[in-house]
Amino acid sequence: MGKIAHFLVSAAMVAGLSATPAFAQPKQVLTHETLWMMKSVGAPLTSPDGKWVIYSLREPSYAKDESVSDLWIVPTDGSAAPRRITSSKAGESDPAWAPDSRRIAFSTKREGDDVAQIYILDLAGGEARRATDVLTGAARPQWRPDGQAILFESMVYPGAVDAATNKKAADERKARKFSMRVYEHFPIRYWNEWLDDRRPSLWVQPLTQGAAARDIISSTQLAKMEGFGGSPRNDGGASLSPIWSPNGQEVLFIATTQRWDAAHARVNYGLYRMSADGGEPTLATPVLGEYGDPKFTPDGKNLIVKFNSQGDEVYDLARLHRVAWPAGGAATLLTGAFDREVDGYAVTPDSRTLFLTVPDAGLEHVYRVPVAGGKPELVAAAKVGGYTAIDIPSDAKSTELIASYGSAVNPAEIVRIDPKSGRHRNLTNVNTALAETIDWSSPQHFWFTSDRGRRIHNMIVTPPAFDATKKYPLMVLMHGGPASSNADQIGLRWNYHLLASAGYVVLLTDYTGSTGYGEAFARAIKLDPLRGPANEINQAVDEAGKRYGFIDTTNACIGGASYGGHLANWMEATTTRYKCIVSHAGEVDLLTQWGTSDFNYGREVASGGPPWGDSKVWRDQSPITYGKDWKTPMLLTAGERDYRVPMSNTLETWSTLQRMQVPSRLLIFPDAWHWITKPEDSRQFYREVQGWLAHYLKGAPAVKGGPITSPPASAPAAE
Repeated sequence: MGKIAHFLVSAAMVAGLSATPAFAQPKQVLTHETLWMMKSVGAPLTSPDGKWVIYSLREPSYAKDESVSDLWIVPTDGSAAPRRITSSKAGESDPAWAPDSRRIAFSTKREGDDVAQIYILDLAGGEARRATDVLTGAARPQWRPDGQAILFESMVYPGAVDAATNKKAADERKARKFSMRVYEHFPIRYWNEWLDDRRPSLWVQPLTQGAAARDIISSTQLAKMEGFGGSPRNDGGASLSPIWSPNGQEVLFIATTQRWDAAHARVNYGLYRMSADGGEPTLATPVLGEYGDPKFTPDGKNLIVKFNSQGDEVYDLARLHRVAWPAGGAATLLTGAFDREVDGYAVTPDSRTLFLTVPDAGLEHVYRVPVAGGKPELVAAAKVGGYTAIDIPSDAKSTELIASYGSAVNPAEIVRIDPKSGRHRNLTNVNTALAETIDWSSPQHFWFTSDRGRRIHNMIVTPPAFDATKKYPLMVLMHGGPASSNADQIGLRWNYHLLASAGYVVLLTDYTGSTGYGEAFARAIKLDPLRGPANEINQAVDEAGKRYGFIDTTNACIGGASYGGHLANWMEATTTRYKCIVSHAGEVDLLTQWGTSDFNYGREVASGGPPWGDSKVWRDQSPITYGKDWKTPMLLTAGERDYRVPMSNTLETWSTLQRMQVPSRLLIFPDAWHWITKPEDSRQFYREVQGWLAHYLKGAPAVKGGPITSPPASAPAAE
């Protein structure tokens, strides 16, 4: 019996056993430990024949280096329980199915590897075998349509065009007796990494015995251009987002030649095509802008891609376009006047229809639209949460919609959607039982019209053991971005229910500038980066107090991170209605943020020109301008490795608070960047925030001195 067949039999037995009803458990209050230790289900990747789904499953830990991330497999018809197919210390990245639906490729760093390499696992049996041996590492594998070669990416040294010249460059750097970074262009940092002079490259690894990988792009004139680069990644590298052409004779990728223009202009990208054997790349479609997520229809006749024109606006809606193939040329807009951004999409096997995931007012729905173009039609409307990823097998006999579905009270699971009924059923239930034991409720939604005539969407989250006849303190949480929104989804950074767990109602407002409400709404924040959105949030607090008798708006704190931290600092400068404020990674001076962040031109667009121009925004909407008015107690937190909102802003805020003798507390996390990602740092962050809120909203003892080592003392949750 083959390994996959054996899996079907044994897993079906497991599925039968798991159907036994569990004993009812009392509802528990969400804790950091419960939240952090929830397993995390990655996005689905369906085999071309439509029979299988693989996904990553992360099993977290508080202990250093003890988190586990492996690949799992489950049949798309739900006939068997999921099974783990990899088990190694290092996790697997960017898995990809072979055209034969039998093998998968992925990038990982296993024992004996100095850097990550591409491995291939045959699901019929045996261990994964290493397919590449590249000094500079191998990432993001893509199978050639015939299954006989793999395209992958690597970051290579300047001027290096093959393995030998890369090795020489690496040896020279290793031999240096000094440590110094040199820059002649902007940007020099990205998120939490200093950039180096390596560049992205494309390699082809034939799968014949003894064949060596070959860099197909570094020797081209395009790659030698001074401003050549790919889309930046959080690890300091860059990606060209390559894919094979349908016949396997060409490679398509997204690149820029304007990388060093970032200090004074938008950086535009082109969608390129080139022979897989080498040669000079050419533009597949003539217009430059921002491209993303390119995919071919299964019949090979059309290339689908996200595109926006990168104009001088603070936000441009990415829309789906179609390029005829193999002709190439001008792209055709597919979604017409549809005023929502497509988050993800997949193509049906008959190449006629696209299924889209679309965020809208905190939820994420599924739509469909013809490949020929037209008005998107709603297929599955999420009543809570939404569909955050979607995949369709390319060679299946009929359309199979496999997706990720989750909400603020339902950790994401892999599901199968029936496009006729718009309903789904789970293929995984990793956290389902655990979620049912927690005392939490889905957010309640409400809208109001602001004093500027804009309809503003809001959500409120209630605490455990909620009683609508009581009064609860209010925590106002402001999302980052601003081109983002409050989603009905679980998050670790500012988890709504973990904040509410100590007996607070949490208010979430999608102010002007938020996404999920159309392009004009997101653009309307231009030249009004803080004042207008903050006024809408204050109006939302008033509106929530009118609508919900259980909210005590006179007993409220407010906080946020990133742009939410900018707003927190603005609230400090402009109102005394809140009893306390929490600000993480917040700017206090638009000028300081412009000069020290990892990007700056977009800030000029938002503020009406460079700092030395005639725009009053730079001064008028910097919280530090109003330092003499600061009075509200404030908790400040920052990651020392944050280059998006460098710690200098937090130190300016701290100096101003101390100068004005405002009660304040400063928390610096040396290992953190824009996000606090280490488990113990995260747990400590929540302890400190809960201690701060408990003192000002519940009268608990003030937090003094060193770090809090246990949760704050309990106090009545409501009156």
